[in-house]
Amino acid sequence: MSSNRLLLFYLVTMLYWFSTYTYVPLLSPYVRALGGSLAMAGIVIGSYGFSQMLFRIPLGIWSDRVGRRKPFIFAGIAAATASSLGFALTSSVWGTLVFRSLAGVAAGAWVVFTVLYASYHKHEHAPRAMGIISFYTSIGQMIAATLGGLIAGVYGWHGAFWLAVTGGVAALLLSLGIKENPPVDSASAIRLVDLLRVGKDKIVLGVSTLAVLAQVITFSTMFGFTPQAAVYLGATKADLSWLTLASTLANAIASRLSGGWFASKLGERRVVMLGFGISAVSTAVIPFIHSLPWLYITQAMNGFGQGFCMPVLMGLAIKHIAPNQRATAMGFYQAIYSLGMFGGPAIAGIVGDLFSLEGSFLMVSGVSLAAVFLTVGLAPRSVQRHPFVTSDEEERGL
Repeated sequence: MSSNRLLLFYLVTMLYWFSTYTYVPLLSPYVRALGGSLAMAGIVIGSYGFSQMLFRIPLGIWSDRVGRRKPFIFAGIAAATASSLGFALTSSVWGTLVFRSLAGVAAGAWVVFTVLYASYHKHEHAPRAMGIISFYTSIGQMIAATLGGLIAGVYGWHGAFWLAVTGGVAALLLSLGIKENPPVDSASAIRLVDLLRVGKDKIVLGVSTLAVLAQVITFSTMFGFTPQAAVYLGATKADLSWLTLASTLANAIASRLSGGWFASKLGERRVVMLGFGISAVSTAVIPFIHSLPWLYITQAMNGFGQGFCMPVLMGLAIKHIAPNQRATAMGFYQAIYSLGMFGGPAIAGIVGDLFSLEGSFLMVSGVSLAAVFLTVGLAPRSVQRHPFVTSDEEERGL
């Protein structure tokens, strides 16, 4: 794969995430400004994960069946653009639920993005490759969230939505130039019975469970209710941009390092444990913070911690899976972790309404701490490639 083609893929990846993240740091305050409760804000935020949970496995299977990746990438970007356009043209709580759900459908195509990118690299380099693509994901999200808040501060809430539409259109045009490897053999693509076998794979199931907990943390704090906590401290729309910049920049740096240098020095399991530990501490102190600068520091720590977890877990999920079956395995992994994206903010919002927002953060910190110990049993020390055996191969005695 030439450097120019990789550069194009990175740019499309950044714009793809840009089109769904310009308004993320504003989402919970926006729902509240429209008259929604904390619980409703949590449901809106969580709807993004719920629709991903429904669509990611079917998209992975479909992509494997037809042996193509690019059409699914294009469709995902189109859905992201339509979602942002819907936000730009409406001003209702229920509208935010509908169009954030559509953004989740768009994010379902991420399974195909990651599998196509993984196909550019040798299987043993999967964790490092996922660290690189996660880095560009974080860069796209970071730029989007930063500019979104600044634009909203000048032009109002809808300015951020129109900015997202612009990014989506640019991504659509550039995605036409993406190149994919020769189609995989669709005859050997995983069937439903093979999907069930993937779900029973101890490594895939273990790291998927840990990813659920990681997404609970991310979407209940950085992309969930930390911006609302900042509003309580007097933050403006521009301040919310700097808050998200603190977390996404740290996340990008950690993502770039976690699957490479840190994984080679500490081992993949210890990197994940360290990431969860950092998130546990940084979230636990939020209720005791009374100034924005300190809140920025906690979110930088949290972003760094999550940047340690997700790329390594993503790499572990597909490292031992045969290339023509990786889309389905990645679809299973990403669909499972979508439970955390949905359930985390929904429960945190309910806890916030019943008790307090501070109670929500303490709950999430407890989840992070539990994840540290669960990593010992659920994450492998190291993974050697042993291609998943499909039902056809089993019948032939392979």
